[in-house]
Amino acid sequence: MTMRLLDLFITSSIPVAKILLITGIGFYLALDQVNILNHDARKQLNNIVFYVFSPSLVASSLSETITYESMVKMWFMPLNVLLTFIIGSFLGWIVIKITKPPSHLRGIIVGCCAAGNLGNMPLIIIPAICNEKGSPFGDPESCEKYGLGYIALSMAIGAIYIWTYVYNLMRMLANPGGETAINSTSSTMPLISPKVEVGEEQNVYEKVGTWSKVKQRVCSVAEKINLRTIFAPSTIAALIALAVGLNPLLRKLLVGNTAPLRVIEDSVSLLGDGAIPVLTLIVGGNLLNGLRGSGMNKSVIMGVVVVRYLLLPILGVFIVRGAHYLGLVTSEPLYQFVLLLQYVVPPAMNLGTITQLFGSGESECSVILFWSYALASVSLTVWPTFFMWLVA
Repeated sequence: MTMRLLDLFITSSIPVAKILLITGIGFYLALDQVNILNHDARKQLNNIVFYVFSPSLVASSLSETITYESMVKMWFMPLNVLLTFIIGSFLGWIVIKITKPPSHLRGIIVGCCAAGNLGNMPLIIIPAICNEKGSPFGDPESCEKYGLGYIALSMAIGAIYIWTYVYNLMRMLANPGGETAINSTSSTMPLISPKVEVGEEQNVYEKVGTWSKVKQRVCSVAEKINLRTIFAPSTIAALIALAVGLNPLLRKLLVGNTAPLRVIEDSVSLLGDGAIPVLTLIVGGNLLNGLRGSGMNKSVIMGVVVVRYLLLPILGVFIVRGAHYLGLVTSEPLYQFVLLLQYVVPPAMNLGTITQLFGSGESECSVILFWSYALASVSLTVWPTFFMWLVA
């Protein structure tokens, strides 16, 4: 591999620099002297992102790339992304146990460790690496074409997991009082019927007591998991995009330069292009309050950085290479590289949207995101260099 380390460092720094620059603009617009991106403005923008921009981004990226053939070829990718979320959330829980942060920060920490930026970071990194001299992925045009297809599917799957798994997980951790209310309600239910004979009282008590515990646990989970958020706008958009992509008739009508109804796809794609810049502006605006004094412990930031840039990539190497050894993943270097890249990206920008919806922890989340992206250029240089050597 002849690609120079300095060239790769510059390539990896480009998406990070873009995000930090837009974050700085959002920070400036939120200053009291400017007062354009104030709290109310950020809240309204966040609603637009949640209901319009993010669903459009998911729908446009997924409908353009998903087909039955691609689903068969890339079936391991949804599982791989899910593993990054599950392992990341477990490691985030360890960070909570070690750092002992305030209760309202627990969901943010787990979310930042679980959900990675599977969208704009890889979308910039993959084409840049494909077009570099000495790239191990062959013809630049084919590399970019297939690489963007992998990234689009990865981004869509990541969005589904964020709004189903991570959203509800953060909600449960941020609202531990929900179970208490259920317990107090359930405790008023009679456990023994007044008609039970004395000799049978103990057996009936054990049966009904066990049933009561099971019922209480089910009610607790149902109360904590908001089913409406599982079918959030981004999730519904992904389901519609899957239906369009996998149905040949709908695909011919809506997708492609010769499609009769391509204006619909073009409009959705145009809306989706606004998601990432607006999200980043909101993070920059929230960062103002964070730098004024969020009370964020340095050990929390360090814990998130260690999880995302050290532990997850190491585990990702074992998972992807193990899957390849077992025949679950093809030998295509670019596909393996994208799977590995999913373990090394910084936290997802959508976490800022989630905290804004909760109305709590926006500034602390912005501080974590800021430092994570500030240190991302180093991680996105060292690990991709190793990954390319590994899969070449």
